[in-house]
Amino acid sequence: MRIGVLTGGGDAPGLNAAIRGVARRAFQRGFQVTGIKNGWAGVLGAGDLEELTPASVRGILPLGGTILGTSRTNPLKNPGGVEPAIALLRANQVDGLVAIGGDDTLSVAAAMSDASYPVVGVPKTIDNDLSVTQFCIGFDTAVGVVVEALDRLHTTASAHHRVMVVEVMGRDTGWVAMVGGLAGGADMIIIPEFEAKLEGVVDHLHRRRAEGKDFSIIVVAEGVRMLALEPAMAVAAAAEKRDAFGHVRLAKQGVGDALSNRIEEATGFETRVTVLGHLQRGGSPSPVDRIWATRLGVAATDLLAAGKAGMIPIRQDGQIDVVPLRDVIAETRRVPRELYELQQVFG
Repeated sequence: MRIGVLTGGGDAPGLNAAIRGVARRAFQRGFQVTGIKNGWAGVLGAGDLEELTPASVRGILPLGGTILGTSRTNPLKNPGGVEPAIALLRANQVDGLVAIGGDDTLSVAAAMSDASYPVVGVPKTIDNDLSVTQFCIGFDTAVGVVVEALDRLHTTASAHHRVMVVEVMGRDTGWVAMVGGLAGGADMIIIPEFEAKLEGVVDHLHRRRAEGKDFSIIVVAEGVRMLALEPAMAVAAAAEKRDAFGHVRLAKQGVGDALSNRIEEATGFETRVTVLGHLQRGGSPSPVDRIWATRLGVAATDLLAAGKAGMIPIRQDGQIDVVPLRDVIAETRRVPRELYELQQVFG
């Protein structure tokens, strides 16, 4: 048997650990492994495939990024949909595919499965917003980056009596902002799930100053929409192109910068913004990301070997469970009100 493996969408720490898990289990079973380069782009046109050997995956466990490369290519936008990709894989004797990615990558994988090609998934997204699963590759490492940044910013904010606005990743959900902000001792966390108004932010900062707290740290997810900031963000949004899945690059819209400027205008408090951006994606994966990416990669190979295509291994209650691919992309998993209210205790 020959299995293919690809990584799609944004890169995330732990992807190489998952590739290694897929490949090492395959070699143990006597399978051959084909690496598909640059996400779904690697199965279009003439294709971009390479043979993986044990040497190919040696030493990659602690590496960030992905040795296979990635892209935001969407075969569903092309004439014929996924059929040309399936034809290319079959022409290269690839009997089944492991697709490692988030909702966009897995939506293409599900379409291939619907077209009767054997595909299994592995959940990856820094945003941590895939439904059903309690683990997505990259989230734990990204949170660690946020926490380290907040630890460092506390000292400079205190020394200069400033308001620090920290923009973190989170297109539709605030998991990175919420968990990173809670662990890093943020004074206020603003996320897409719950409405926030500039007036509330200003009142919060004035109250802290009245209580003798002469600095504040605000964490804001990049996907937050706040009416008072829209004029500052509208120009950037209008000029920004969308990717193949229809997403705008939110970092270009500058919610953190817009919020920082409005805070300083409204309060007179010296305010600075820090945009963590791709720092959250880079570097060596945490032990949690390494271990779970490994476990899920191995489980994905086992699913293909057992003929259980159209499925995806997930983490549920500390154990590996298996659910249909469609289940993890059925809806967006959002931060619950319980966590949102918890962070308000520490403002």
